[in-house]
Amino acid sequence: MLDKSSRRRFIRRIAAAGAAFGAMGVGGPSAQNMGRVRGFDHVALPMANTDAMRTFYKALGFDLVESGRGTMSVYVGDNMINFHLPARWQDKTFTNRAPAAVPPCGDLCFVWEGTVESLQTMLERAGAKIETGPVPREGGRRKTGTSVYVRDPDGNLLEFMIYP
Repeated sequence: MLDKSSRRRFIRRIAAAGAAFGAMGVGGPSAQNMGRVRGFDHVALPMANTDAMRTFYKALGFDLVESGRGTMSVYVGDNMINFHLPARWQDKTFTNRAPAAVPPCGDLCFVWEGTVESLQTMLERAGAKIETGPVPREGGRRKTGTSVYVRDPDGNLLEFMIYP
């Protein structure tokens, strides 16, 4: 039977060996060093009606940049929607996309910082017809907000979520 000092030495040796293995990377990376997905950077969707989509998203107040490489980027805060112009997504050599995606294939939700009334005014000004709402919906923030649904000129579904 081990006495107290022998047990302490044994525990210290085990702890030291564990620390040495950890420093050498034995046993795999710790959860802290592995990283994790933080959020979305951008989404990409094929687009059919370039002029109508450009006018619509500008009317919604988004910043637009056309790359010259067949993409129109729509900026939403720190995020982006890349709309691939028809010549780009229909090009058989362009394979860095979902092969079955054709317009309309988007279902996007934006957070609106304002009232339902101010949202309705902005949507009306942009020529968007409200399909559903305002209705209560559970959102990505894991709380309930008020949603209004419209479609863009290509037919993609756009949801605008208002959190309390």
